[in-house]
Amino acid sequence: MNAPILVTGGTGTIGQRVVPLLLAAGEDVRILTRHPGQDAPGVEHRQGDIVAGTGLVEALAGVRTVLHLAGGPKGDEVATRNLAEAARAAGVDHLVVISVVAADRVPVGYYRAKAASERAVAESGVPWTVLRAAQLHEFVLPVIRGLARLPLTPVPRGLRVEPVHVEEVAARLVEVTLGDPAGRVPDIAGPEVLDIPHLLDAYTEPHGRRYPRFPLRIPGAAGRAYRAGDNLADASAVRGRRGWADFLAEEAAMPAVPAVRRRTTP
Repeated sequence: MNAPILVTGGTGTIGQRVVPLLLAAGEDVRILTRHPGQDAPGVEHRQGDIVAGTGLVEALAGVRTVLHLAGGPKGDEVATRNLAEAARAAGVDHLVVISVVAADRVPVGYYRAKAASERAVAESGVPWTVLRAAQLHEFVLPVIRGLARLPLTPVPRGLRVEPVHVEEVAARLVEVTLGDPAGRVPDIAGPEVLDIPHLLDAYTEPHGRRYPRFPLRIPGAAGRAYRAGDNLADASAVRGRRGWADFLAEEAAMPAVPAVRRRTTP
């Protein structure tokens, strides 16, 4: 039996793509989750909370490689530090962490937390790999959908993004996880650098709906960073092939999920 690869965030957007790829590569997977999960061939679940630091000793028993995908709006750096310290104590050989492109260049809380997480990994004493990824299409979509529904659409001036397909990120994560520790590897980003009007146009045109727009200036240091393109990957980045239009076409082709009708008490 192979030593299992411990995956945090194994039930999340990326984790749901990564776990099958690891299984297809012949690996056993152990998912660390806050809630009990249903085991399956090659997949076991261990309950724990990396922010609270609970359940980590048990989850890391017999593990040589850890893939840290879990993240949230708060506590990322605390969770990563707890995991890295527990991994060092368990004698883990390789700690892989996903981060965000430009983690150390954009003065926004989310980016600062990711940069702090990277430092925790680098200082842990565990051999490590960090892959920075651009925003997933799935994370950009609700923002664009929300803007498109407004009767007067604000368009942040100078803001550009390079959204990347989740399956391409998952494949790259599996590649680096199964390889040797490599430190910071080249970023992964989408094939296009798009501003908000382009994202909106591609989303609204199939629906035949477009509301008036007005420019919105992002204030402060964050605004200056975005307008300067500090949030974008550099020339060394690995570029995906599936762009925003491809993602929207995939979304449109997915069968609609029927609404659940709730019984009401008379």
